[in-house]
This record gives sequence, structure tokens and C-alpha cells, in this order.
Amino acid sequence: MNIIIQSSIHTLNKSKTLLQVLNDAQLSDCSVPPYNSSIGSHLRHILDFYDCTLVKGNKIDLSARKRQIDIETNCNAALKYLEELVEKLKNIDVKTLNRTVLVTDDLGLGKVEIEYTFSSLLAQANSHSIHHYAIINYILDRLEIPVRDESFGYNPTTPRQVIS
Repeated sequence: MNIIIQSSIHTLNKSKTLLQVLNDAQLSDCSVPPYNSSIGSHLRHILDFYDCTLVKGNKIDLSARKRQIDIETNCNAALKYLEELVEKLKNIDVKTLNRTVLVTDDLGLGKVEIEYTFSSLLAQANSHSIHHYAIINYILDRLEIPVRDESFGYNPTTPRQVIS
């Protein structure tokens, strides 16, 4: 299996670990300022991003996310969605990773089409997930929910500060 696919699965499995320890109330809790977003809304966003990338063909629209509320509020629904996406990742033909895809996204000034390789889009999805895990980690901290994964929400390239 290709390293980009392995990395994506490894990163997404952190969602699985998290969903297995949360309950639905914790998943959907929007009480943490300043943005009052829930862990579930961030997980749904991560999964929707992957869902958009894993379509057949060479046209990918990152603004066409499903935004299913049950993924934000129901741990079992989120786990099922996650497992479907991991299965799709496992079934990617590695020969297709270098193909060119035309990606539509809204960068803040309206929709734009950008050429990517499929592998670079998957790498972006992986980094994007880690970024949202950092936000989730903040929410978990404020809700006093312990995280047993010390790497959760940390980009592998970020130097770790040693506290003495």
C-alpha cells in the first residue's frame, strides 16, 4: 500500500479511537468558546473532505460536502461513515495516484478550479485532518475529556517543546 494512503488511514483511525470513547452528548457539545463548534462538526468536516476526494473521475468539488447532521451528533453514524471512507482508501489503485484531477474549491473569493495530482489532494486531506484534530484537542481539553494519544492534533513536522 502506498505511503499517502497508509498515512490517511493512520490519521483517520485517530477519529475511530476518539469516537469509541465519546458519547453522543460529548460529540455534539457546542459549549466551548470562542467558536462554539462541536467535536462532531469537525469530525464530520474531515470525513466530508475525504468523501469529496474519493469520487470516481477527475473532477472533484470540495465545496459539495454532504454535511449530514447525524455524523455530527451520533457516534455510531460517524463510525459507519468513517469505516466506509477507510474502505474506499484501501481500494484505491495506486496507479491512479499520479493522475491529474481538477479540484473545485472556494478559497474565500468564490469557487475556483485548481489542477492537482490525486496524491497531492490526499496529502492535503491528511494535513487538513490533523489541523482539525488540533481544534478538537482544544475542545476536548476544555470539556475535560482526556486524550490518550499524545500525537493527536500534532502535525508530525511540528517540533515538540520539552517541558522540564
